Amino acid sequence: MEENKEQILIRRLLTKEEAAWKELFGTYSGNLAGVCARYVPGKDDVHDVLQNSFIKMFRSIETFEYRGSGSLKAWMMRITVNEALKHIKQHSGMTTETDLAEFPDIPNEEEPDLEEIPQAVIMKMIRSLPDGYRTVFNLFVFEKKSHKEIAGLLGIAENSSASQFHRAKGLLVQKIKEYKMSKKAQYE
Repeated sequence: MEENKEQILIRRLLTKEEAAWKELFGTYSGNLAGVCARYVPGKDDVHDVLQNSFIKMFRSIETFEYRGSGSLKAWMMRITVNEALKHIKQHSGMTTETDLAEFPDIPNEEEPDLEEIPQAVIMKMIRSLPDGYRTVFNLFVFEKKSHKEIAGLLGIAENSSASQFHRAKGLLVQKIKEYKMSKKAQYE
């Protein structure tokens, strides 16, 4: 069976070929920076997490196991998410229990219509969530983790994960409504 482009790149990475690492960075750094930005809001922090992620990839490429097309990207994303979580725990002061009284309960409503809102605006809204809410929201929505898995990753109770997700979702619904109202007001 003939090797595909991804397998050839992996073989080159395993030999620590500098050009292969530059190719890997050029191909995936933009996408991985987007992953970082979902978790850490500051540009400098995104840069730090991305850099630490690539260092971790370089040091642990021997542990990578090819499992088919896309497995390299999935491995890299897993490392990046883990590095982002490590950064949050070390730098943001995120506690194991977020002060839930800080934000009001928001009633469960129907899913908001996101079609007329640019993706960049939605991502900005997500990045503006408090650290704990943003982290749980990202892990649940983008990484498809269960609340039990999130609780284990963050060292919080499973019901805290569910509660933080619910509140994050409620805050996003509020932000979306405010955005739509401001857009509507502009055109009146």
